[in-house]
Amino acid sequence: MLQDDPLANVLYVNLSDKTFSIKKRPELFERWLGGAGAAVQLLHEECPRDCDPLGPESPIIFAVGPLTALFPLASKTVAMFKSPHTGNLGESHCGGRSAVAIRMAGYGAIVIKGASDIPVYLSVEGHRVHFRHASSLWGMGCYSAGRIIRENEPGAGLRTIMRIGRAGESLVTYSCVTTETYRHFGRMGLGAVFGSKRLKAVVVSGKSALPVKDQKLYRKAYRQIYRAAVESPVMKKYHDLGTAENILPLNRFGGLPSKNLQQATHDGAQHISGENFAEHYLGRRLACSHCPVGCIHIAALREPYEGEPYFYKTSMISYDYEPIYALGAMLGMKNPADFLKLMDRVEAWGIDAMTTGVVLAWATEALERKILSEKETLGVKLAWGDPAGYIQACELIIEKPNDFYQALARGVEYASSRYGGQDFALALGKNEMPGYNTGPGAHLGVLMGLRHSHLDNAGYSVDQNQLVKEEIGPEKLAEILLAEERWRQILSSLVICFFARGIYVPELVTELLEIAGFPLAKDDLERIGREIYQDKYRFKLREGFSLDKLRLPARILDAPSPIKGWDEAYLRRALEHVKKILQAN
Repeated sequence: MLQDDPLANVLYVNLSDKTFSIKKRPELFERWLGGAGAAVQLLHEECPRDCDPLGPESPIIFAVGPLTALFPLASKTVAMFKSPHTGNLGESHCGGRSAVAIRMAGYGAIVIKGASDIPVYLSVEGHRVHFRHASSLWGMGCYSAGRIIRENEPGAGLRTIMRIGRAGESLVTYSCVTTETYRHFGRMGLGAVFGSKRLKAVVVSGKSALPVKDQKLYRKAYRQIYRAAVESPVMKKYHDLGTAENILPLNRFGGLPSKNLQQATHDGAQHISGENFAEHYLGRRLACSHCPVGCIHIAALREPYEGEPYFYKTSMISYDYEPIYALGAMLGMKNPADFLKLMDRVEAWGIDAMTTGVVLAWATEALERKILSEKETLGVKLAWGDPAGYIQACELIIEKPNDFYQALARGVEYASSRYGGQDFALALGKNEMPGYNTGPGAHLGVLMGLRHSHLDNAGYSVDQNQLVKEEIGPEKLAEILLAEERWRQILSSLVICFFARGIYVPELVTELLEIAGFPLAKDDLERIGREIYQDKYRFKLREGFSLDKLRLPARILDAPSPIKGWDEAYLRRALEHVKKILQAN
């Protein structure tokens, strides 16, 4: 069925000997749709058991889906790799132009292996692949490197530039890959995998066309999704204020972690809220390709040059809920300009904002408790609400001048195992906690999630919409989250932005797949979702994961919670139930 469709093309790149090949792999997309489904199959094929995540044999896999470049909000690229941060399954999704560029270049997936002997970046123009010298770019931040690549690369067609900053080069295990300046493969450390391969960037340019058999039916379906997106109250919220709109409601709910979750509300929430940013700092809105919503919000920060009070520079800085939580509330920030200064440096260095905030929050509390001293921090003072110390600490995390900063560069799970303070080290499944202290659903969702991410199954949503109204037993909660995560395997294989999950329901998905040439029934989707989930879980088990060995930080059990009647035993029972279900399958 897909033999002649460019989606069946997989580009294989070997950085060690600077070679590439293109193979037809229609079975990957006929059986597994694309995106996460195709990527995990390639991960099983290309990633040796127990390999070093930062070794040459460790692969980087990018994959898109059959609806990419055809329908609105099908605009994410899935990256699959072995995470240097957790030592297990690494999966990250990114918007911007990356997915459409890959599809328009004539590929459904790209596999990168090996390691270059010198810094390079890849330039993919359709079926031509160039290995460009990047020694002059090595050491540059994400902003500068992106600007120079844009100036030097041909501009025909739709183009994406996926690049790393100094954190990736330094192999910080939670470094990210930046695309289009304001979008990221954020969590799990893809930037470090790039850095280990001396791969500064991947540029993909595409300008092919995607024909559809029934133009009339296609236009009708496109208009239906477009209207649903622009008329949806949820999407309007994302357009007007972005995800930063969640700051005040979560603060009122008692679900906004502050000062390393010593508090579940933040007394400066109104100052770092979406409303305040929109009124005083919003510079522009942007959208991913094929998205009518425009949820990307960019702040304009105007600062005087040092010693020149009448000369100003203006920095454009992306913000949304998770960075505001991690670099704002978790660090006790009340001044929005202070948050933006820290965010700007984190973006330029290319480190994951969520992980960075939790790591710094742990270090701040450890200093307060005198578990650490300024001997370890090399004199850097970490204090709630003070951006200067946090900016200094971030730079030292990248430079790794002593054992302490080397430990911080591996995340809070590792640092606390070396220095103590594990009770308040907020990592779940070795990944730092997201910004939701809404109840057991949020924490269980991250613990059992395949990526240990708040986006795996939206447990925080179950807390706010169901558990506030009724008591749900641990087994039932586990089943709700597991069902949601299995369906999200379909969305992340198509690859749909999760903000549009209320639009892309199973009935519509089957209709769109028919138009795209993938005739599947609703039952087929349910089966494929279960199988993708099982294959991801199989990879995790292969690499040593165990639900029984998950650490539960005491802080999440002791912190004030809007949902009552749960404890560690509740979470353990839920995890045990998940294990039984997965073993039965």
